[in-house]
Amino acid sequence: MQSHASIEDQLRICHRLISNRGWVAVQNYSDEAISGTSLQRPGYQSLIEDAQNGHFDVVVAEGLDRISRDQEHISGFYKKMKYLGIRIVTVAQNEVSEMHIGFNGVLSAMFLKDLAAKTHRGLEGRIRKGKSAGGICYGYSVTRAFHEDGTPVTGERDIDPEQAAIVRRIFEEYDAGHSARTIAARLNADGISTGTGKGAGKNSDTWGPSTIMGNWKRGTGILNNELYIGKLVWNRQTFIKNPDTQKRQARLNPPDQWVIEAVPHLRIINDDLWDRVKARQSAIRANMNPAGVLNADMRPENARRPRYLFSGFLKCGCCGSSYTLINKTRYGCGGARNKGGAICTNRATITREALEDRVLTGLRDSLLHPKLLEVFVEEYHRTFNQTAASANASREKARRDLATVDKKINGIMQAIEDGFYQSSMKARLAELEHKKQTLSDVLERSSEPPVLRLHPSLADVYRTKVRNLSSALQDPSLKTEATEALRGLISEVRMMPDEIAPNGHHIELVGELAGVLGLEGLDTTKPAHIARAGSITLVAGVGFEPTTFRL
Repeated sequence: MQSHASIEDQLRICHRLISNRGWVAVQNYSDEAISGTSLQRPGYQSLIEDAQNGHFDVVVAEGLDRISRDQEHISGFYKKMKYLGIRIVTVAQNEVSEMHIGFNGVLSAMFLKDLAAKTHRGLEGRIRKGKSAGGICYGYSVTRAFHEDGTPVTGERDIDPEQAAIVRRIFEEYDAGHSARTIAARLNADGISTGTGKGAGKNSDTWGPSTIMGNWKRGTGILNNELYIGKLVWNRQTFIKNPDTQKRQARLNPPDQWVIEAVPHLRIINDDLWDRVKARQSAIRANMNPAGVLNADMRPENARRPRYLFSGFLKCGCCGSSYTLINKTRYGCGGARNKGGAICTNRATITREALEDRVLTGLRDSLLHPKLLEVFVEEYHRTFNQTAASANASREKARRDLATVDKKINGIMQAIEDGFYQSSMKARLAELEHKKQTLSDVLERSSEPPVLRLHPSLADVYRTKVRNLSSALQDPSLKTEATEALRGLISEVRMMPDEIAPNGHHIELVGELAGVLGLEGLDTTKPAHIARAGSITLVAGVGFEPTTFRL
């Protein structure tokens, strides 16, 4: 923020002092628009180098704070110049002594501290009003508007429709089970820019995993930005300069120091989607630190996506050991092969393709049960009505708020017409007009919820989707989401050896999916998420066995 004339003015008065003293100016050293608290300044470093080479006898400056504002640095500079026999003369203090170094060093330090406190206070005031404290994150643009008095509107943001759609896409794809790395690759493949202007060459404005995932503790990254749910969070962290490297390092502030303001007009993501994304992030962190040890080293390999559909779920029905790939194509009991016949005698094997085909074929046939079809139609009806009710409630609230704002505006206008004008009314009226425009935009963007009409072929759509279950699990656009959903309903796949059974095995599914398939014992008048025959988390015992389903 330094004025371009500042350097010229300083040089002019320094040269005047040199001329008055009868000295000769050897070299000018300057660093334009660089903080005086840093030693990593080209002009400063050149001055030190020339001093060591004996190029001059006196250093002239407007004041000591032009050399440095840091107490340690200015003291070190004085010691170095004194050792080299070089005097320091300033326009403000004349020849500098130890007293000037101590006194001015304290004043500079106090100035910087006071400046930081006032800047922090001003920024907090802006945040308390729901305004930007600096910088615009992805999904928003700077409001380009003017107040009635002609002054520009500052600190306001608008939702950028195109970028907001990308934000929703990122959240939805992550919720569907895709990794941040995969999402970033897709965005780059589609030619979508981050719009930041950072980077160089072909890597400029490209997406990376850290841009999406960020750091959940610090609130960085697309998936952790609470502004997307209409919550402005400020003062989450403080930046402190490392005295050795002179680089700033971020440190988290206690939560009670955070400033949080509601800005509902800037919401892009709904609470349900946000909560699902947070739940998935928490689950991944739990997998990387299963013991839950504070500050423990994370194990990223534990969060790696399973390579095959039922990886990690296969268990031997005889000994409980894992069924693992004993070669490239066949599963077998790991206990029998690694611990010997005294532990398990099950030597039966099954190919991965046969296992997956057996399970998926069994699921397809079972899911076509008429009672499951009834549950599907009922759940569709319930979800549609719930979504429509939520959308309608948001529209009604916006309508009520708009009516209130209109009433206040009319009240102010009536007071002006009656001759009760006050100068404060102008600012209040501008604020209400801006709020009115925001609410009108919300109503315009949210269409009226449609009336539910069940298509006569809805049941046929369900049957078609179920019959195409295997294809869906191989479709690249659906595979991740479908696999995550299926694995989320299964806790175990028990492999029971039987010579006369297909592929030498009976197969049992354990978990919530088994409860859905075993409909004979269910209350099918309830939605699927309620109608469960058991819980996979219950401890085994009489009446508490996890739900199983044999294929």
